[in-house]
Amino acid sequence: MVAVGWLVLALVFVDELLAAAAAAVWGNHESGVLLAIVMALVVVAVWWIFASPKAPLGGPVVRPVTKVLVFGLASLGLWGAGHHGWAVTFLVFSVVVNGLALLPSIQALVPDAEARGGRSA
Repeated sequence: MVAVGWLVLALVFVDELLAAAAAAVWGNHESGVLLAIVMALVVVAVWWIFASPKAPLGGPVVRPVTKVLVFGLASLGLWGAGHHGWAVTFLVFSVVVNGLALLPSIQALVPDAEARGGRSA
């Protein structure tokens, strides 16, 4: 079961990378390479600040809301760029993988940053 848990966590990381890529696809569709790069960096920055396990401004409400916004907007970006099938696939993948990551047996694999007083190890 531990191997499955680590696989789910790896897929969560892939999902985060796919969100940045989806934002870049939308940015490229709207305005070209410069906006694509900026949008990918915005997703990474927002994730780091609000949604990552060691997010300086994350919390029990902020973290899940940020995740919903990032994955939802990334899916909308793919849809807006004309990639309807990929948008739906990405959204379903995000919901399933992040839902599985909430299982207690999988959450137990990652030490909680807040339990250590919010400090980085």
